[in-house]
Amino acid sequence: MDDEACVHFLRWGLPYLRLRWPGYRRVRRTVCKRLAKRLSELNLRSLDDYRIHLGRTPGEWQRLDALCRIPISRFYRDKGVFDDLGCRVLPELAADAALRDLPRLRCWSAGAASGEEPYTLALVWTFQVGPAFPAVRLSVIATEADPVMLERAQDGLYPAGALKDLPGGWRERAFHPVNGQFRLDPALRAGVTLRLQDIRDGQPDGPFDLILCRNLVFTYFDPSLQGEMLVRFRERLRPGGYLVLGNHETLPPGADAFQAGEGAMPIFRLIRATGGAAP
Repeated sequence: MDDEACVHFLRWGLPYLRLRWPGYRRVRRTVCKRLAKRLSELNLRSLDDYRIHLGRTPGEWQRLDALCRIPISRFYRDKGVFDDLGCRVLPELAADAALRDLPRLRCWSAGAASGEEPYTLALVWTFQVGPAFPAVRLSVIATEADPVMLERAQDGLYPAGALKDLPGGWRERAFHPVNGQFRLDPALRAGVTLRLQDIRDGQPDGPFDLILCRNLVFTYFDPSLQGEMLVRFRERLRPGGYLVLGNHETLPPGADAFQAGEGAMPIFRLIRATGGAAP
């Protein structure tokens, strides 16, 4: 498929899905390959024909939306972020929970793809944080809009490349080799609840101590939808809780309730709830 034609089509079509072109600039070839395959399935000759098809078949917009999902992930992706979670954020939250006699920390991983991110959080807790707080457990809800990705997460089987960033020894402690791949131990998956859910249509009930929404809302969604989702995150975080973004993401305007952490990590603390005072 001609790159210029595909870019022109994406610039036209993405706004109808409340998505934004700048987020797709670097990954457009993936979407363009999917579009080419879809044209072949529909026996259409060009993207102009596909535009006509979209106009005549409203349900096709949902299929186009699915073609625009970019579920790129791996374990311990962005080492600095998970180092900070393990060394500072989770211990702080766990100490606060223990002080208040709370039995668990509640976390939400939004856009969990095939499970690498929420399972990484479980590994950080199990190997690094949890032993110091035996009275506190970690509970993770992981939501994902793609049923194929969610099925992979449920299976818990991954290629070696998905584990390459894990700290030394973690692969051997957490995974079992299966025909050249690696399956995460069921005991380590037990604290993660997987849920098929498009973040635009609904979100799990809070309050959460920690929300991870990395390389999704603040990369691909348009500004107005980003603002709406920021409100949803604020409603579901307890004051003092943390929102974690991707390394190249920033919060949109209206995020004055959040305070950036030390250094360059994209980790933001909710310093006040809607209409409330700082804790």
